Amino acid sequence: MASLHLQSLVQLEVLCEQLYQGTEPSQRLQAEKVLAELTDSPECLSKCQLLLEQGSTSYAQLLAATCLSKLVSRVNPLTVGQRIDIRNYLLNYLASRKLAPFVIQALVQVIAKITKLGWFDVQEEQLVFRDVIADVSKFLQGTVEHCVIGTMILSELTQEMNVVDYTRPSPKNRRTATSFRDTVLKDILLLACSLLKEVQGKPLNLQGQQNLVMHLLKLVLNCLNFDFIGSSADESTDDLCTIQIPASWRSVFLESLTVDLFFDLYHTIPPPLSQLALSCIVQFASVRRSLFSNPERSEYLSKLMKGVKRVLENPQGLSDSNNYHEFCRLLARLKTNYQLGELIAVEEYPEIIRLIANFTVTSLQHWEFAPNSVYYLITLWQRMVASVPFVKSTEPHLLDVYAPEVTQAYITSRLESVLIIVRDGLEDPLDDTTTLFQQLEQLCTVSRCEYEKTCALLVQLFDKAAQTYQELLRSPSGRTMDITVQEGHLAWLVYIVGTVIGGRLTYTSTDEHDAMDGELSSRVFQLMNLMDSRLPQSGNEKVELAVLWFLDQFRKTYVGDQLQRTSKVYVRLSDILGIPDDSHVLQAFMSKIVTNLKYWGRSQLVISRTLQFLNDLSVGYIILKKLVKLDAVKFMLQNHTNEHFPFLGINEHFSLSDLRCRTTFYTALTRLLMVDLGEDEVEFEQFMLPLTTSFEAVKQLFNNGNFKQEEVKRLLIGLARDLRGIAFALNTKSGYTMLFDWLYPDYLQILQRAIKLWYCEPACTTPILKLLTELLQNRSQRLNFDVSSPNGILLFREASKMICTYGNQILSLGNIPKDQVYPMKLKGISICFSALKTALCGNYVSFGVFHLYGDSHFDNALQAFIKLLLSLPHSDLLQYRKLSHSYYPLLECLAQDHMAFIANQEAHIVLYILTSISEGLNALDTIVSSSCCSSLDSFVSYLFKHISRDSKKPLRHKERGQEAQRLLHIMQQNPTVLQEMLSILLNIVIFEDCRNQWSVSRPMLGLILLNEKYFGELSSNLVSSQPSDKQEAIQQCFANLMEGVERNLLVKNRDRFTQNMSIFRRDVTEALRSEDDSNVEQVNLDMMS
Repeated sequence: MASLHLQSLVQLEVLCEQLYQGTEPSQRLQAEKVLAELTDSPECLSKCQLLLEQGSTSYAQLLAATCLSKLVSRVNPLTVGQRIDIRNYLLNYLASRKLAPFVIQALVQVIAKITKLGWFDVQEEQLVFRDVIADVSKFLQGTVEHCVIGTMILSELTQEMNVVDYTRPSPKNRRTATSFRDTVLKDILLLACSLLKEVQGKPLNLQGQQNLVMHLLKLVLNCLNFDFIGSSADESTDDLCTIQIPASWRSVFLESLTVDLFFDLYHTIPPPLSQLALSCIVQFASVRRSLFSNPERSEYLSKLMKGVKRVLENPQGLSDSNNYHEFCRLLARLKTNYQLGELIAVEEYPEIIRLIANFTVTSLQHWEFAPNSVYYLITLWQRMVASVPFVKSTEPHLLDVYAPEVTQAYITSRLESVLIIVRDGLEDPLDDTTTLFQQLEQLCTVSRCEYEKTCALLVQLFDKAAQTYQELLRSPSGRTMDITVQEGHLAWLVYIVGTVIGGRLTYTSTDEHDAMDGELSSRVFQLMNLMDSRLPQSGNEKVELAVLWFLDQFRKTYVGDQLQRTSKVYVRLSDILGIPDDSHVLQAFMSKIVTNLKYWGRSQLVISRTLQFLNDLSVGYIILKKLVKLDAVKFMLQNHTNEHFPFLGINEHFSLSDLRCRTTFYTALTRLLMVDLGEDEVEFEQFMLPLTTSFEAVKQLFNNGNFKQEEVKRLLIGLARDLRGIAFALNTKSGYTMLFDWLYPDYLQILQRAIKLWYCEPACTTPILKLLTELLQNRSQRLNFDVSSPNGILLFREASKMICTYGNQILSLGNIPKDQVYPMKLKGISICFSALKTALCGNYVSFGVFHLYGDSHFDNALQAFIKLLLSLPHSDLLQYRKLSHSYYPLLECLAQDHMAFIANQEAHIVLYILTSISEGLNALDTIVSSSCCSSLDSFVSYLFKHISRDSKKPLRHKERGQEAQRLLHIMQQNPTVLQEMLSILLNIVIFEDCRNQWSVSRPMLGLILLNEKYFGELSSNLVSSQPSDKQEAIQQCFANLMEGVERNLLVKNRDRFTQNMSIFRRDVTEALRSEDDSNVEQVNLDMMS
């Protein structure tokens, strides 16, 4: 194929067609490869212009737009003049051509990127990319199609300004967004609203008019969704979403017609446009309260409530599911942002709350319509009911009237849904446990309002369902479908009973309420006994899961150290079931747990929930003391084998992921064992007997050499998970010592062999490596062995062997497909890093002993770390959260205690580590950034200490610091590394939120002392770039930063610098604040450029 610059227009269009429309993967891949080179070609701009001017297809134009987008986004950008020419050309091109929508969108994105990246660029003392409204004004004055394009440009720019570009310094990102917010954003919002007012009075029967309204509403929405304070709010949740509107925008929201405009638009435009209008209203309802004075806030809320009332009185638009969803969000936001007392004070509150209640009841009854929106409705009622005790208003809140209606509607609608779901084979809401638990946790508060009504309804429905169910079971002709429907009813009722009992902790309760809880609980316990009696023949998984939910809610509410034994709930339980106190309830709990583990071995859900319940029970010490006296617990401690508990088997019917719950089981079981274990080795050996038998079986199979690999793998995975649970629960020195003596050396060698054999199978290596990490944890000082014991060193040697074996083997795999690189390689490496960090920070091994006696295990482990680290690109260290959370704390530990090892590495290794620190300093994750600061502090302190020592020590002592001399030489060859990090930290302090200010301050002093000349230049550049009236104030800030700070890194001196830096940050931020950010002089603030 001819070189790229000789490609003709025809050839380029053929490649475009293969790329965007081709069906052959090989052709598309080749076309992508060739066209990717176009961006790097020196003729890229001319080729793009050729495609735009003479291309015969829309795909040619799309390719040109894509290449231009990459070209202007480069880290090394085009000149200002070139970017101005591209922008002007694209604006003219959009104005003069009739283009496909996707081409328009792509070209608009290029204009937005050019504008954002050049926001501070100057030509002839003018900020040339700031006049965005002027740039699009000609579009807005033209035809409807041109007006749409102009709106798209503003909308895309607003969105682009809100996007954080992680390839560029975050201070510059934030400063660009802030300047855009303060200079242009308000004008864009006002322009969009004025255009909407103009369009509102015109008929919207033409497609072009509707398209314009859609883009104008999107523009308003983008303006209101702007990240005004740089908080990077999590958009996956709707909780506490308050929009931090600047104070200068107050007049926009006080304008009486602003909110009314969007309610009017909702009523006049068709879906899906009306959904956008409601989305804008949701954002108006989320404006921060502090923007208004009290009278203004009341007036603003009154407008919103009147708009809500109008929507409810004319509900035709809510038949659209998207409109309905947005309206539910609006209702939830009203209570999120306003207090119940403020809502009550609204003039038409009684009528509005009645309409909202009717709407909620109707919505719950139509459970199949937009089920995801129910969350917002129940959130509204939950927050209103929870606020009742704090209301000071004399006006009635009426929640005692309407909350019981909402509760009743929820309960009855769920029961009515069961028959339709079973009959038609629909998706069952009981299977979506995330949504189910979310709704139930909200319902628990609502249901306790006028609890007598809720309880009476539940008793009536439960008795009816239970009676019908028993009749069907007794009837020889009982149809399976009828039984399934009744079991669905009972599952819902048990879930709801558990929920209302859990609500006791969230709402004021009385003895009468506790007695009602006893009535409801007794019925569930009776149903539980009935279901258990049928388990040998049949069982219903959904009812079992509901019972476990109920038991857990009952445990939280009525079983525990702090609860009164005289609770009325036990009076009713004693009368009906003979359960007089929580000890007898615990007996019922354990009996249920044993039954489930015995009969539900094939249900992963029931087993995992049962074991989680057992685990939660085993946490409190006083409850543990009661539990160990129960026969069911004694039975479990003596018979934890697959014969009694099938889920412990290694049958092929169980997937490898099913074995995870074994860790939870053995954690709880070991806690129970530890209550009376003490130092009884015989009892411990007896408890470990099933695991001993399994290990001996594996040992024999390994020795024979001929064995079924799958069977042995399953056995070892199960053993590793069991042992991890046991090790996690053994928090005493005596208990851990017994486990180590049991494991070492034979069984640890078996695990070592397993790692060597199946290193490329994460299902096997992951549980073994996680077990190793747990064994290395010195929790509660459990690894502080006796002075005569070598166990600490022996344990580290085994850890070193396993890390080295795994590391060497995993690096032999070569290239791994990108989608498999994390499970196959990075996950195991991150666990190895965690294990090594845990060992190094455990404080139970004196690592100097290894070198002293010529033992290479310590050096081998560190060298394995270096090999594994160098096999990873820097991007992976920050891209994968678990990897970054294991690597950076490990590096912090190495830099703090083993700096000589790092200093002794080759230059490329030291620079790799320093680069990873530099990139981590800007991480949003404070664990990563704080670890980087600490590592850098240790690194800088080591350098400074040895530089200071060399200047003072006699010549005969200098050979002792060879590692330091080596490191100093590397840094002298690469002086910009530490200088860049000093610049990054200073940017963080001045321009960013800096949540870990103390951590940032610690390495800064050392960096300044090592780079005093560079720091002087850095501060001078910043001062000189400011307006003349601010230079003196900022210069004084830098002078104050070093006031009273000496040239040493002693603790007292560091603390003084930290205090100074705190004051410096406050003062310099205040000094840089400007009312007019459009001043040309502000453009040079970015010290990173």
